Amino acid sequence: MKEEVRLMKGNEAIAHAAVRYGADGYFGYPITPQSEVLETLEALMPWETTGMVVLQAESEVASINMVYGGAATGKAVMTSSSSPGISLMQEGLSYIAAGELPCLVVNVMRGGPGLGTIHPSQSDYFQATRGGGHGDYHFIVLAPATVQEMADFVGLGFDLAFKYRTPAMLLADGIVGQMMEKVVLPPQRPRRTEREVIEQCPWAVTGRPSTRKPNIMTTLELDSYKMEENNRRFQQTYALIEQNEVRYEEYFTDDAEYLIVAFGSIARICLKAIEDARAAGLKVGLIRPITLWPFPYAPISEMSRKVKGILTVELNAGQMIQDVRLATEGRVPVWHFGRMGGIVPNPQEVLDALNADIASLNK
Repeated sequence: MKEEVRLMKGNEAIAHAAVRYGADGYFGYPITPQSEVLETLEALMPWETTGMVVLQAESEVASINMVYGGAATGKAVMTSSSSPGISLMQEGLSYIAAGELPCLVVNVMRGGPGLGTIHPSQSDYFQATRGGGHGDYHFIVLAPATVQEMADFVGLGFDLAFKYRTPAMLLADGIVGQMMEKVVLPPQRPRRTEREVIEQCPWAVTGRPSTRKPNIMTTLELDSYKMEENNRRFQQTYALIEQNEVRYEEYFTDDAEYLIVAFGSIARICLKAIEDARAAGLKVGLIRPITLWPFPYAPISEMSRKVKGILTVELNAGQMIQDVRLATEGRVPVWHFGRMGGIVPNPQEVLDALNADIASLNK
C-alpha cells in the first residue's frame, strides 16, 4: 500500500492519528497551544465515519471525568490540553490511575507557572513524571520530537495504556505542537466491537450484570490492608513498565567525551549544536529520552563512566537534571542550560553553554 504523506501541524497529526487508531472518544477543552487537536477532530467529523465521539466539555475538569467514565467501560478514550488545563485534571488522573484504567492524555506544554505564556515550555516535566495528583502512582510519559512522532505516539500510547492498564501521557512542548512537517499517517483501523471490548477488557464496567465482581467502578478502599495491597499491585505494574518500556535514542555516543541530554524539540536543537561542536573538534554525544517515565537511567549511567561531563538542556529552570544526576550517582559533573518564558535557544547558545561549563571544569 502506498504511504500517505501529509504536511500538517503536530496537533493536527494527533487528531488524525486518533481517528485512524480507532479511538472511541475524545473529550477536551480549547487552550493554546493545543487547540488544533479539538479543532481538527471537529473538522474531520469522525462520528460520521468511524463512530468516534468528539465532545467539547465545559471545562478541563469535566473532560477528564468524561475520560474516567469512558475508560472504565474499556473504551479507547483520550483528552488533550496544555499546562494549566492539565493542572486542573490532576484529581481525575489520580482517580484513573487508582482505577487501573487505560487512557491517553496529551499535554502540549506552555510556559508557567500560573497562566504564564502561550509560548512553548518543558516545565511540566515534574508534574508528568512524578504523578501530579495525590497518591503513589505513575503514568507512562512519551516525549515526541517530531510531527511524525506526534502521530506515532498516539497509537503507541494507547497500546501501552491498555497493556498495563494505566494512563499514558504524550508530553509535547508547544514547538512540536505548532510546527509543520511531513508525516506518514497510519492506516485506518476499525473501532473495536462491543464484544471485542468485553473480551479484551474483562475488568470493564459494561452496565450488564456480572458474576465476576460487582458491576461498579470505585477507587475508595476503607480497609487499610486492602489499600496497601492495591498499592503494592500498582508498584508491581510500574516495576514491569520500568523493566520493559524504556525508550531513548543515542547520537554520536561511541567516542563522546561530553554528553548532552535533552528531550522533545530541544533535542533537535542540541543535535545541531553537537554537529557544530564536532566540526570544531569537540567530541559530544546526545541521549534523547523518549520515555520520560520510565526514564532511561541505565544508558545515562553507562555514559557517565565514559565522559567528563554531562549537560542537560531544557526549556525550564532544571527539572530533568534531577533524573540525570540520579543516573550518574555523582561520577561526573552534571550541568544545566535552559531558557524560560517561551524563549527557544539556538544551537550556538547551547554550544556556548557547554564550552563555558567545560572551561569551568578545567580551571
